[in-house]
Amino acid sequence: MAFQWRSLVLASTLIAALPFALGARAAEPQVPVLWDAKERLPKPDLSALPRLRFLTTTDFPPFNFLDGSGKLSGFHIDLARAICAELGIVDKCQIQALPWAELEGALEKGEGEAIIAGIAATPQSRQTYAFSRSYLQFPARFIMLKSKAVTEPVFDKLHGKRVGVIAGSAHERMLRDYFNTVQLVSFDGPEALYSDLKAGKIDAAFGDGMRFAFWLGGSDAAGCCRFAGGPYLAPEYLGTGMAIATRADNPALAAALDYALQEISMKGTFAEFYLRYFPVSFF
Repeated sequence: MAFQWRSLVLASTLIAALPFALGARAAEPQVPVLWDAKERLPKPDLSALPRLRFLTTTDFPPFNFLDGSGKLSGFHIDLARAICAELGIVDKCQIQALPWAELEGALEKGEGEAIIAGIAATPQSRQTYAFSRSYLQFPARFIMLKSKAVTEPVFDKLHGKRVGVIAGSAHERMLRDYFNTVQLVSFDGPEALYSDLKAGKIDAAFGDGMRFAFWLGGSDAAGCCRFAGGPYLAPEYLGTGMAIATRADNPALAAALDYALQEISMKGTFAEFYLRYFPVSFF
């Protein structure tokens, strides 16, 4: 009975990820779609907006960084420019890079209108900011040796298997709660985790899909492994993903950003950016 109850909880908790989990069986890459095409958001009138200054950083690749020529580049930079184009205010838009610690103060002092730098939307941060809806989430994923990788449903297939995870992480808590029939093996850091996976000392690794995707696409993995099952979206463990922050007293701008983000997604522009910066999809 306890086992059946656990399975039911797992299914209901991860139901939001079901379309992605089913899609994960198809050939890579998969592009996340977080917007309901049936919901049409109203187009904002920004004619009275004097300017829209996005604040970001330079040290968070591939989202925002300086390229070889010193030019501000990245996923967030392309996304901000696309938002300005979608809102029809390209001539009013600017993107400025600051140290992370200065972003909040700059927004409060009116030196910018929006922060696009990965500020998490939490109950605490919502007291300071108004947020757009999430435009990118970070699912948990399993990775396994290609020769042993399983497909959904993975719960029974991983029963009794040795699964590595970073000690003290949200992913460790999630693994204990929802995949409680595996043999959990904790690691202090990713290097040892990846090494043991490649050597076959563990059957799978569980963790952040984006970080896993970069490792899978890098030389260290040497083509050993691939994603298995998932992806799993669990906001109570992993947060709600990335959103754009504006001043708490400017929800109208956050709503305008929602309109632009939905249009960018529906027109395929978001997919273009996603595949450009994440060639190994973590969905």
